[in-house]
Order: sequence, then structure tokens, then C-alpha cells
Amino acid sequence: MANIFIRTAILYLFAFIMIRAMGRRQIAQLQPFEFVLTVLIADLAASPMSDIGIPLLYGIIPILTLFLLHTIISFIALKSERSRAVICGRPVIIIEKGRICKNKLKDLQYNLNDLLEQLRSKDVSNILDVEYAILETNGQLSVIKKESKRNVITEDLNVHPPYQGLPLALILDGNVNFENLNKAGFTPKWLETQLSKKGITSFKDVLIYSVDMQGNTFIQAQGKDAKPIYLTTQKPSLREG
Repeated sequence: MANIFIRTAILYLFAFIMIRAMGRRQIAQLQPFEFVLTVLIADLAASPMSDIGIPLLYGIIPILTLFLLHTIISFIALKSERSRAVICGRPVIIIEKGRICKNKLKDLQYNLNDLLEQLRSKDVSNILDVEYAILETNGQLSVIKKESKRNVITEDLNVHPPYQGLPLALILDGNVNFENLNKAGFTPKWLETQLSKKGITSFKDVLIYSVDMQGNTFIQAQGKDAKPIYLTTQKPSLREG
């Protein structure tokens, strides 16, 4: 029993390291050769786990071989546009200037129901709103709406909003993030003062305390009935590091 446990742990960790080394893409973002590799690694790791008569190397060596092949194929695809088209395929325009390219759908074995479903997943309920739809190499649909249907952006209105940046979480579940606190240019004493103004006496009583680059602050105390607090405080002065 202990032997099976140890073998399973070793193979799991090894397969996990190999998959992580491939990159951080989700399953839906994998190219076909990457998806095949993932399935094969899982299958090769499973056999030595369940059968103690199979040496561990019989699982590790094939996985290493597949990883080496993946590295070679990825390098070729990175360096050669022509090879990348063969390995990964090319994006295909299936709606062009508002017209559905039926022949492209047929070549891809992609029916109209699939197209409409993908459009709905992109918050496009009416095909009349679409100027271009492109089926990417990972199977995802990219949609470009007609000019009259696209969302208005600040550039259209000649508006230049202030820089937003990323909000900094100063307290999470009662624990102060001193790195973020220092990055924002604040001190623990300053933080205590801000909390005391809202009747909060301890960091441990705070579920979350975050502040954005404009000084807009969100605070919520611990407890299921605690209500969020919104206020404007001193703007962070970001420090390096």
C-alpha cells in the first residue's frame, strides 16, 4: 500500500512539473498538439500508478520524451511562420463584412448553431451586429462588431480619465500586507488611524481593506452581517519594489 502511495505521489509531481513547464494556458487555450500531449502525459502517468509491476522509469522516460518533443515543436512554431500554420493552423474568418462564409463553415465542420452559440457567449445576441467573426486556432471565436454597435470608449468622447492602476489590498482576512502597505507609501500607524475613524480597533476585525490609485477605499469588517464601507482617503504614492 505504501509503495503505491509513494509511486503515485512521485508520478503526480513529475507530471505536474512537466505540465507546468509547458506554460500557463487553460485547456480551452491549448493548441491541438499541446492538448494531445497533455492527454498522453496523463495516460502514461496512470499506468505505473495502478500497476506496481511497471517500473517508474517506464512512465517517467516517455513523459520526458514527450516534453522534449513539445519543446522542439514549440521552438519550430515560434521561429517559422509556415511551420506554425501547419502545426497550429490559421485563424479563419467565418463572418466577413456581415456576411456568413458558408463554405468556410463547411470546411471547418462548424454549423450555424455552433456559430450562434459562440456569438451569444460573446454577448452578441443578434448576428446583424457582427462585422467580422474569426475562429482562432484554439477554437475560440473573436467577434468584431459593426461601428454602430460597438461600445463607446472614452477616446470617442475625447475624455481622458485618470490612471487607474491596480487596487492594493492592504488587509486580507485580518492579515496586513506590509509589502502593499509600503508600496502605497502608507504606514501601519496610518492604517490604524483610518480604521479607528470607522470604529474598528484591530486589524483582525477586517475582512478586506483595499485602496485604488485615486484613493477610493473599500473596507469590510469580519462577520456575515458586516456592510461594506466606501470612502475616499489619501492617494497612494507608489514606491519601487
